[in-house]
This record gives sequence, C-alpha cells and structure tokens, in this order.
Amino acid sequence: MTKIEIVDAAFRVWGRNLYRKTSLSQLAGELGVSKPALYRHYRNKQALIDAMTERFLEDFSGSTRADFEKAQKTEDADEGISAIIKSISGFFARNVYALVFSLINLYDRNLDGKAIAQRLKSYGVDIAVLQQIIEKKYESEPKMVRLVFATLTFLMSNFHRTKKSMLNPPAEEDIQTILNTIYNTIAFGLRFSSKKTALDFEVMEKQVYEMPLNAKPEPFFKAVAEAVAEAGPWDVSMEMVAKRLGLSKSSLYGHFKNRKDMLRRLFVTEFKRIIEFARQGIGLSSDTEGQLYRGIFSIAVYLRSRPEILVAMDWIRTRKLDFGKHDKNIEIYRLFEDVDIKALHNSTEEDRQRISHWILFLLINILLHPNQEKTQNNDIRLLYNFITLGLGGFVR
Repeated sequence: MTKIEIVDAAFRVWGRNLYRKTSLSQLAGELGVSKPALYRHYRNKQALIDAMTERFLEDFSGSTRADFEKAQKTEDADEGISAIIKSISGFFARNVYALVFSLINLYDRNLDGKAIAQRLKSYGVDIAVLQQIIEKKYESEPKMVRLVFATLTFLMSNFHRTKKSMLNPPAEEDIQTILNTIYNTIAFGLRFSSKKTALDFEVMEKQVYEMPLNAKPEPFFKAVAEAVAEAGPWDVSMEMVAKRLGLSKSSLYGHFKNRKDMLRRLFVTEFKRIIEFARQGIGLSSDTEGQLYRGIFSIAVYLRSRPEILVAMDWIRTRKLDFGKHDKNIEIYRLFEDVDIKALHNSTEEDRQRISHWILFLLINILLHPNQEKTQNNDIRLLYNFITLGLGGFVR
C-alpha cells in the first residue's frame, strides 16, 4: 500500500458520502488494512487531507494549464473563454471525485479560496485570467465570473448526478455534450450587455416590495433554521433545536418524529412559502420578461427577510439531502413552469426542474455574496440578464 493508493481511496470513500464523515476506519476498511497501517504513511487525518488538497491542485493545474496559456495568447475573447470553460469542465467531467472534493471543501470553506487561487497561480493556472479575457469584449463585473463558475458547477454536478458517475464513468460522447451545453449557456449569458431591455426594474421592484410578505416564521421552524444555518444539516441535532426553544429534547419529539422529519418539514414549509410569494410576483405581469424578473426578485426579497433560511437553503444548493419520501404535491423546482421561456418549450419534466433549480442555485449564490458598493438590486438585475440570455432568450 502506497501513499498514492491511500489518497486515491480517500477521494473515493469520502467522496461517495459527500464528506459527511471522514473516518479513517472507513478508509482502512476500503483498503483492507488496519488504522495503524494508515498512520505509518500519514500521522493524522489532517495530513491526509493536506495530501488530497495537493493532489487536487496538481491534477487540476496539470489538466488545464495549457488551455489557460492558450487563452491568454489568443486575440479572440470568445475563443479564450471557450478554452478555459471547456478545459475546467472537461477536468471535472472526467474526475467526479475531484469535483466533489472541491465543492465540499471550498463551499464549506474548509479550504481558503484565495489561498487556493494563489497556489494554483504558482502552478501556472491563474483563475483571474478568465475575468480579464471576459472584459476584453463584454461589459463585465466581478459578479459575472461568480455566475459563470456557479453555472459550470451546477450543470456539471447535475451531469454527474444524472449519469451516476460514481458507479460508472460517463461516456466520452456524453462528456462532449455537457461541455458544449455548459459553454453555450455561459457564452449566451455573457452577452447580457447587448440586450437593451425595455424593462423598468425599479417599477417592478417597487411592486414586489408592496406585496404583503408574511415572512414571520413559526418559532419551531425558526429555531430549526437557525440551528441548520449554524451547524449544517448533517451536524444539527434535536438537542440543539430544543436548547434554542428552551425545551427538553423529549418535548421536541411531540412536534417532530425525528431529526430527518424535522429537517424535511423545515425545507418543505419554507419552499411552500417562497413559491407562494414568488407566484404572487409572477402574477403581477402578463409579459414573459416581467414575469421572470418579478419571480426572481420576489424570492430575493423573501430570502433577504429571512437570513437564517438563506443560509440553510445554501446547504441544499450544493448537497443532495435525504428528507425521506417525496411529497408529490410540492413542485419545488417547477416555479417558473408558466413563464414562456424558450428553453422550456417542448422540454421534459427533468429539464423544467433542472432550469428552475439552476435559477434558484444562482440566486442563492448571489444573495450570499451581496454587492457592498452599489445597490444590491443591481446583482439581481445582472442575474436576470445572465439567466435570460443563457437560456436562449424569450419566445416572441
């Protein structure tokens, strides 16, 4: 057994469970060795995680460095953007465990994103180059690059989920298809500056602000949301929630069957309220553009009023949480099904859910990193333009 074999196994074992537990016993079982055998190679778990981080950086930079260099040399901005997006997407399409490792550790901030960017730069891969190339041709803001990477992340994660990549590596034909889908979505979205919209954003935002917002939570669900926001859905306990409420754990069982029931009811209840409020916003307009913006802005208004729910929702943005049996009456990811978006025409149920999920994914990403210099509503307007063009525009 070598260090390389141990690291490979750690990516597989911990990745399959989305790093819920990073147990050395579990890893030893995968390798068919004892825990002391692991300690002969790595003095502790942190040393192994450090080795995994180093492997990730080496593999990612080794796979993408040439394309980053090519992108910097080309005079054609679109060609440079394509080279970088397809290179990053290609690496993660062929390395599902690397994708899971980067998502869990970067989104959870177990790794310092700025420090990782600096280390990649030392390997010859400067992530900031993408922003520089975009600015050669498009009126761009730093937030645009955030939307680019969030879109890449979402579509790539969805690809591996639907292809069940942890069981069987995806076919090369499927990989090429998803690379084109990711690039085309991003490429269209970047052209937002060429769309001269006639929408009066301020008027629409004022209309949403005037809608009655019943965001006051029930004490039980507020306590659950705050506990999830603090500890995450895997580490939150009924004891934590009971303590916030000033109750005993046994008293909490009078309201929730168990921890899974507690989490499921929190998210289901909040999704119902979000959808209800967003559909009020959509109903304020008869035109497609207005419907989509009002729907997106309504969700933003609701989540801004409930910061603990916003943080809790971020967990489902990057995780597939098990809440038990699905309630078919709750159409969580079909919020925009009645909006006449071109990409939804003749689409499957899966496509409709994916697009609505993508919109929510990007929105939560933007809301968690608000613009401090300008009005926060500019972020939502930017997001709207990116989404509409990324989907191919509206049906006229």
